[in-house]
Amino acid sequence: QLQPVESGGGLVQPGGSLRLSCATSGFNSRYYDIGWFRQAPGKEPEGVACISGDVARTKYEDSAKGRFTISRDNAKNTVYLQMDNLKPEDTAVYVCAASRNVIPGICTLGGGKGRYAYSGQGTQVTVSS
Repeated sequence: QLQPVESGGGLVQPGGSLRLSCATSGFNSRYYDIGWFRQAPGKEPEGVACISGDVARTKYEDSAKGRFTISRDNAKNTVYLQMDNLKPEDTAVYVCAASRNVIPGICTLGGGKGRYAYSGQGTQVTVSS
């Protein structure tokens, strides 16, 4: 079964850093677009960042630009989301989702994780002093 599994969440103080991991089992993720999405209580889900299969081109939502970095390690079948300078408003459940790349170099955040074929259970990130 194709299943992304997230890890790396936790409690961190404002200004701190976390690195989330999205490990994919059952398929070679290098050909898959991987997207990170998040949902905070009482808020709409939102995209954070994605990385395309094949050439690993990245895309970020405005809230993540300059603070978050998405990358992939094909040898480990894992995609990472490095989050720096975290803010309380980053508190949310972070979910990674995967879908076979369709357009080389293009991944999408529009339409949410529902546009992706597979998604994980999520990992909680809490930013608080």
